[in-house]
Amino acid sequence: MRGVAIAVSAVLTVAACGGTPPPVPVIADQADVRLLAGEWVGEYGSAETGRAGSIIFTLDAAEDHAHGDVLMGPANRAWSDVDRSAAPVRPEPTDGQVLSIRFVRAEGNRVSGILEPYTDPACGCLVRTEFVGRLQGDTVAGTFEIRHLTGGSPRTGQWRVVRVRH
Repeated sequence: MRGVAIAVSAVLTVAACGGTPPPVPVIADQADVRLLAGEWVGEYGSAETGRAGSIIFTLDAAEDHAHGDVLMGPANRAWSDVDRSAAPVRPEPTDGQVLSIRFVRAEGNRVSGILEPYTDPACGCLVRTEFVGRLQGDTVAGTFEIRHLTGGSPRTGQWRVVRVRH
């Protein structure tokens, strides 16, 4: 592993509910933390599940924690409806399910992680999502895989966040 890994706590801020979930570790060395520092806004979606949602994440390289949230939107907002050529905008609080991140790992330009198991609204069963992406300039984009905890075929999707410049 490159350098001495540091654990940076991430807190998912639930804008729609006003709650504060427990800290989520982000594992990266100092150089990788600096690469990811900033405010990131984006979206994710899956043609297989018919769902899309928003992602907001802020990491301050001078602090020991980050803030963010993943909001799973209703089934009628699919990834195919997202204009990926436009800059993402900060979503307004809407009805949806907030998903908690278990951990994020950053090494070089690779970002990966796992969401806490959550209830899939389509089947009412527990699922786990793993994600991986690549940092290129001010964009991190990649794929995710959703697996039912009881087995079955995985479902996949895409995600993207863009660093917001103020």
